Amino acid sequence: MDVTPVVDEGLGNSAYVVDLGDGGALVVDPERDPRPYAVELERRGLTPRWVVETHLHADFVSGGRELTARGAQLAAPVGSELAFPHRALKDGDELDLGGMTLEAIATPGHTPEHVAYLLRDGRRPLALFSGGTLMAGGVARTDLLSPDMTEPLARQAYRSIHQRLFTLADELPVYPTHGAGSFCSAAPGGQRTSTIGTEKAANPLLVDQPDEDTFVARLLGGYGSYPPYFLELRDVNRAGVAVVGQRPPALPRLSPDEVGQAVGEGAVLVDVRRIAAFAAGHVPGAISNPWRAQFATWLGWLVSREATVILVPDPGVAEEDLVWAALTIGFQRLAGVLDGGIDAWATSGRPVATTPLVDADAAAGRRVVDIRQRPEYAAGHVAGAFHVELGELTELDEVTGDTPPFGEGPVLVHCGHGERAMSAASLLERAGHRDVAVLAGGPDDLADADHGLETGA
Repeated sequence: MDVTPVVDEGLGNSAYVVDLGDGGALVVDPERDPRPYAVELERRGLTPRWVVETHLHADFVSGGRELTARGAQLAAPVGSELAFPHRALKDGDELDLGGMTLEAIATPGHTPEHVAYLLRDGRRPLALFSGGTLMAGGVARTDLLSPDMTEPLARQAYRSIHQRLFTLADELPVYPTHGAGSFCSAAPGGQRTSTIGTEKAANPLLVDQPDEDTFVARLLGGYGSYPPYFLELRDVNRAGVAVVGQRPPALPRLSPDEVGQAVGEGAVLVDVRRIAAFAAGHVPGAISNPWRAQFATWLGWLVSREATVILVPDPGVAEEDLVWAALTIGFQRLAGVLDGGIDAWATSGRPVATTPLVDADAAAGRRVVDIRQRPEYAAGHVAGAFHVELGELTELDEVTGDTPPFGEGPVLVHCGHGERAMSAASLLERAGHRDVAVLAGGPDDLADADHGLETGA
């Protein structure tokens, strides 16, 4: 057996390419961008034969249809009720992989329809593809459908793990879909794969053989926030998306006049350049979301999927990468890119805004606003800092009022490195707030400048 993880560090997920030993391959939980799987299949001389889904994904658009266009067959849990051709699998159903067998194990919890897949050679178990039911050091969250289902699904997760998965051999390898960096996960560890025995002994949610109530309390107590598109993509995946192919169409090049008109009609400008470039000059009202592994997550967190989006490009970033990142979280309305970038905008005589990017020495006299996630803030923050998560800045009514929620006067926004802080500053500036500076660093840098750090909420 040869299992190769294909990891998306930004979304925190792993798909798997399994060599079936006869020139064919099984692909588990692929994302929409087919390029990583095509590279891996070509490298190993394999043809995709089967694609299987463990559940309806909330955090990415499935790539199953992209791979079926290349000749693979698609299988998914019967409860997914996909609206396009596939083989629906219920508990105990098996796929003949030509020498190996894949058995569906109903494991509701993360989602009601969830299944795990046990790969066998004859009757000998080889691997478990656990989706979100059991992760390395965690269990996927159960609150992505409705508040009324959160606790019942958590209880189903407990039973799925103990009655269906922990009955398997301790040495059995476990290959989860969700992992570190995924907002679908609760209490994930740093590892992406594991074994049944390791999770019995060391998973913080399962250690010491907790009863069901204790497990549920641990699981629900570890939930943080998640992007709003998580509530939309299950339906997108159920309905299915159009097959794009190996390369998406090029985006239209828009002149400054065309961009100005589109923005006036409600389009959102997303600037993908590095924060230093954005700070030095940007289109007023543009949202800073620099290209990095987490680009897709924050695009979906800060901009509605219904919005018309225009990109301000970075010459060092391939347009194809940007488009696939957007498509992978269900963004279909990419209207184009600003042709010539910020230089063309400035040359056209239109206003250019700047945002101070400063070091800790320039913090004096500014109200510190910490926009990191709550666990980051609790681990260490500047005394007296105002805390609001970046994603919440799109929801606070006060942001659009005359008085910011953190008071009047100069503000210093920070995160851990500067990328999220620049996004926050751009949102505040977009809402009309002025004298917003961004720290080029994190809270430790402020501590070095004689600002003490506190812990806890």
